[in-house]
Amino acid sequence: MEKQNVTELFGTMVFDDRVMRSRLSAEVYSSLKKTMDENAKLDESVADAVAAQMRDWAVEKGATHFTHWFQPLTGVTAEKHDSFITPSPDGGVIMEFSGKELIKGEPDASSFPSGGLRATFEARGYTAWDPTSYAFIKDHTLCIPTAFCSYAGDSLDKKTPLLRSMQALDRQAKRILKLFGKDVKYVRTSVGPEQEYFLIDKEMFEKRPDLVYTGRTLFGAMPPKGQELDDHYFGVIKPRVTEFMEDLNDELWKLGILAKTEHNEVAPAQHELAPIFSTTNIATDSNQLTMEIMQKVARRHGMVCLLHEKPFAGVNGSGKHNNWSMATDDGTNLLSPGDTPYENAQFLLFLAAVIQAVDDYQDLLRLSVATAGNDHRLGANEAPPAIISIFLGDELSGILESIKTGKPYKDKEKEVMKLGVHSLPRFSKDTTDRNRTSPFAFTGNKFEFRSLGSSNSIACCNIMLNAAVAESLKQYADRLEGAKSFEDELHNLIKEVITKHERILFNGNGYSDEWVKEATEKRGLLNLKTTADAMPYLLDKKNMDMLMEHKVFSETELHSRCEIMLENYCKTVNIEGNTMVEMVRKNYLPAIEKYLYSLAETIGKMKAVSDKVKCNYEISTMERLSELTDYILERVKDLEVALDDLKDYDDIIRTSEAIRDDVLPKMEHLRKHVDEAEMLTSEEYWPFPSYGKLLFSVY
Repeated sequence: MEKQNVTELFGTMVFDDRVMRSRLSAEVYSSLKKTMDENAKLDESVADAVAAQMRDWAVEKGATHFTHWFQPLTGVTAEKHDSFITPSPDGGVIMEFSGKELIKGEPDASSFPSGGLRATFEARGYTAWDPTSYAFIKDHTLCIPTAFCSYAGDSLDKKTPLLRSMQALDRQAKRILKLFGKDVKYVRTSVGPEQEYFLIDKEMFEKRPDLVYTGRTLFGAMPPKGQELDDHYFGVIKPRVTEFMEDLNDELWKLGILAKTEHNEVAPAQHELAPIFSTTNIATDSNQLTMEIMQKVARRHGMVCLLHEKPFAGVNGSGKHNNWSMATDDGTNLLSPGDTPYENAQFLLFLAAVIQAVDDYQDLLRLSVATAGNDHRLGANEAPPAIISIFLGDELSGILESIKTGKPYKDKEKEVMKLGVHSLPRFSKDTTDRNRTSPFAFTGNKFEFRSLGSSNSIACCNIMLNAAVAESLKQYADRLEGAKSFEDELHNLIKEVITKHERILFNGNGYSDEWVKEATEKRGLLNLKTTADAMPYLLDKKNMDMLMEHKVFSETELHSRCEIMLENYCKTVNIEGNTMVEMVRKNYLPAIEKYLYSLAETIGKMKAVSDKVKCNYEISTMERLSELTDYILERVKDLEVALDDLKDYDDIIRTSEAIRDDVLPKMEHLRKHVDEAEMLTSEEYWPFPSYGKLLFSVY
């Protein structure tokens, strides 16, 4: 079958602006667009008209059901499907969908995380249509993006605080722009999240209980070849993976997701997909869909898509780089320096706002990416450290230094790159290199927050980033609006911010021990290595005050989220620990025992032939494996005790600290002995596929 043209395929399953313009009346369309573009209040009188056209379009596309598609605090999406059918008097059915059904749904909220916002028996929850994100069709179901809240009106999702944070930043940014003589309709943040992932063979995956239960390998010795040669990075994409990527692109394009770049990543079996920038709310919805569709398409091709941050020890894990910027309704990027950033006061003020935000709220940014999985990745050689800092590059750093010191800035002309081959074109060298060790790097006209884990919802970090920048801008607007001389006060303000917050700026190697020492001891920056370290900072007074001031969270919502995230951390590690115990007791120890028996039997038979046979290999292997089985047994007992002790804690913070300090070290100790035993045991006796088979099975 001939492939459909991309321009014809794109957005065919989305009730987007093109569809709305063609199907809605001018009055209804204009009212809805005002809500979408200017955060105007939704006119409920247009809901019935929109619902009728949405239903007709969906039915024409083959949809039979609709659902309010939302993002609860589980980290994945949720949906409850209702059919369009309504009985007709003649015994048949008609397809109906009302404005009331479009605007509001009532899913059972009892089994979703609430962090104490409601009792278990208080089951009612509400979903509310988010008209700023387009409805779409997935699996013959019309999916309506919605917010999710409790009966009392507390947010139980990630979309609601994200929309609140975007609204807060919009409000404060417009105040600043007005001071520069610019009256804009809105300021929106945009995001382009780069998504890393692994593809492994489905048959191999199903033979690994640790992958099935936890998404990562809890045991596994390194194969002879890993990523040492760097030959996988940007390498030729193998046919089986190419077929997956082509299929994935088609599915994403149908849903209006701007899938743009695809390539092999550093580790074997690791790949990346990057989209074009879109408004943060839509980008968040699209990324959640992307992760879901990746997993579905992979299964269709006999593979499994792993989104865990560290599915394999010893090779690079997977992140999700959050490329963030701010723009006005006329398309002006507020983080674009222009040709002369030194003279661009507006750019410098918004740059200062981001610098101050990251410094003042480095703890919020760190905890926004904190998960049990990402704890294994941050600080390793493929990911930035847990210490938050900003990379600006030489040119911007020089400009800020000149502002701080009052000395003239000497502009550096762009250097022309000469490659020594006449037929190759010359091109200008960028003013900054890329610093892959920086958690938060300026990359020309945007900031790249590189600490996110591959399975993270991008909503979390963007909520904190939007709110923190809104707070900086609020402080600036409060000061500048009452200034006698706007220009003088603006210059003084930028200089003060640069001087006060320069500790967060670092252009060097974030992996070095020297940086850790300098950052923590000299600069006073936080080094929150684990989720247990980071999450309690959400309840610090300065953080709660700021988030509540901008109406991003209520006090009860903040307490609930802290509890939910720590509870998720504890439950995740508990599942991993119990999986390790089961695998060791039911599989690894019996397998090693069988091999030991085989070795003993071999030695007996060989000695029976001749007492001169030394059996050095068999005996030495037996002796070491016998020692290891004793160690493994003791370590698994230690882990069982540590897991059982968790039941004695009635406080989630103390439980998370016990997991960090006791459970995780015991898990690592147990793994070390099992992995050594794998290297000594014959492959035919080993119960699970090795790293080599998992990482290279797709090829």
